[in-house]
Amino acid sequence: MQDLRLPDDLAGLDLTSIPTDATPGFDGDRDAGRAALAELGEELADVQERLFAHGRAGGHRSVLVVLQGMDTSGKGGTLRNTVGMLDPQGVRIAAFKAPTEEERAHDFLWRIERELPPPGAVGVFDRSHYEDVLIARVRELAPPAEIERRYDAIVDFEQRLVDQGTVLVKCMLHISPQEQRERLLARLDDPRKHWKFNPGDIDERGRWTDYRRAYETAIERTHTAAAPWHVVPADRKWYRDLAVASLLGSALRGMGLSWPVADFDVAEQRRRLDDEAPIA
Repeated sequence: MQDLRLPDDLAGLDLTSIPTDATPGFDGDRDAGRAALAELGEELADVQERLFAHGRAGGHRSVLVVLQGMDTSGKGGTLRNTVGMLDPQGVRIAAFKAPTEEERAHDFLWRIERELPPPGAVGVFDRSHYEDVLIARVRELAPPAEIERRYDAIVDFEQRLVDQGTVLVKCMLHISPQEQRERLLARLDDPRKHWKFNPGDIDERGRWTDYRRAYETAIERTHTAAAPWHVVPADRKWYRDLAVASLLGSALRGMGLSWPVADFDVAEQRRRLDDEAPIA
């Protein structure tokens, strides 16, 4: 799914020029996409286990998936349908809401640092440090000079993560306002989904253009060779899930991890088992 990675010489990003219902890198329909996702699950399990074993053996590598997107773009669904295929003992998920009083007393990256995946783990941020240059910009929760500082702080922070052995997979789930409207209506039509509906989401739709521009600026300012952005068309849920799973698989495969070598004499341990007395 390298078609989703933005070009290295990114300048003047216009999200309205990127279709939200396209399926770049995949020619099949929904059924084919779901089948491809299921097939990919087996490979994801294998490469994730290698990463987990690497961490248990004293390695330092990890993966961090950053999911950002407008309301209803499907961050939760992506977690269930992609990361849900992984072994949960090797996954760390953090969802960042409005900062607490304690968190506001620190720099905006303080709470992010506390949720980073340990060696051997796949970490997932359902929303992330980017909220502090998105919603904070749109709602004017911080002065413009502070927002500007945060862009540079994010670049430095992510470069440090990469230097320490973390592979970042940054995905902007790109949904259209028309599709968002349909998903909000679907929540209202189903009593089982009323708990997911927030009347404030309709208010936020009135700021759609402001949020789009905030995303364009944030992506432009933080799109680097070490931590590139991917824009994932999210109107088709099945494609969104397949795309994120494919990007995660590419990240894990690209680490080139092999199984840890035994730090004991395998033949000797086999002889011990062969020679042991029967256990009653």
